[in-house]
Amino acid sequence: MEDNNHNSTSTSVMSSASELPEPDVQILTSGGVRIPAHSSILAMVSPVLDNIMEKPVKHGSSERVIPILGVPCDAVSAFIKYLYDSMCTEEQMEKYGIHLLVLSHVYLVPQLKQRCSRGVSQRLTVENVVDVLQLARLCDAPDLYLKCLKQVTARFKAVEQTEGWKFMQEHDPWLELHILRFMDEAESRKKRRWRQRKEQRLYLQLSDGLECLEHICREGCTTVGPYDVETAKKPSPCDKYATCQGVQMLIKHLVLCKRRASGVGCCRCNRMWQLLRLHSSICDHPDSCRVPLCRQFKWKAQQKMGEDAKWKLLVKKVCSAKAMSSLSLPKRKREEELKETMGRTANALKTFRLY
Repeated sequence: MEDNNHNSTSTSVMSSASELPEPDVQILTSGGVRIPAHSSILAMVSPVLDNIMEKPVKHGSSERVIPILGVPCDAVSAFIKYLYDSMCTEEQMEKYGIHLLVLSHVYLVPQLKQRCSRGVSQRLTVENVVDVLQLARLCDAPDLYLKCLKQVTARFKAVEQTEGWKFMQEHDPWLELHILRFMDEAESRKKRRWRQRKEQRLYLQLSDGLECLEHICREGCTTVGPYDVETAKKPSPCDKYATCQGVQMLIKHLVLCKRRASGVGCCRCNRMWQLLRLHSSICDHPDSCRVPLCRQFKWKAQQKMGEDAKWKLLVKKVCSAKAMSSLSLPKRKREEELKETMGRTANALKTFRLY
């Protein structure tokens, strides 16, 4: 049986070197199997094997033998074959991917190491992920190491029940601590991204509200419009009618609120005042703007020598959300909106008309 394995292994390697001279080195594997190879090929691909073969042969023997032990014979055969033709089949990766990863790390074959990292990462399971994680750390394979950490984080409850995890807890507590820290940081990043997306949606809603406010003050929408624009019929709903309707309701409330008339504003009135103030902080043409109180808010901010830091941050965030929203629009639509903005009338608006 051993002779059959020896013959099949030698044949698989030598098939890649049929046009080369006679082999001048023997690779000794576990079980005493020897694989013939060419020192020039091995030295060209692996600097470690090159250094080994530069050493003089002991006892004056003409035969050079390089032992590669601790891994299956077929894995060594696949490794030597890769040194010849740079080929590694999916079947070999399935059977000996972990062994080839170790050999590529020990003998400094970076192309095979990258191939093994990808191949092993595609075959991670709950049962082997902890073992592969430890191996990736020892073999300095950062991509595979990160993939294992993410796999452990995603399926921690199942991984925690495996023998690999229990063994690691007993023999490598520092790695367990590192995994738990990674999981905590991943959860923190997830919450931070969720909070940022929520804030971005809020700023985008404010940006849409400002656009609707300008749209209402310019040509009107359904039930609210500028007092000095006569229309035969109510304007039709706009593209952002859901947001526009909310702004119209705030405008109606501001006009009709009895608490505001008595000098005591309510929360809805304050919300409308803040929307008007926010528009004034962003508006670049207050002299020609049709939004009510735009110039007054601008003048008041100048009298106070600027606005407070929190308000400036809010203005900055809304402007950023508006810019990102405009970039997501098609080019033709952005050009049309730009022409529409440039062609606004120069008449100031002092009140609203309720249709």
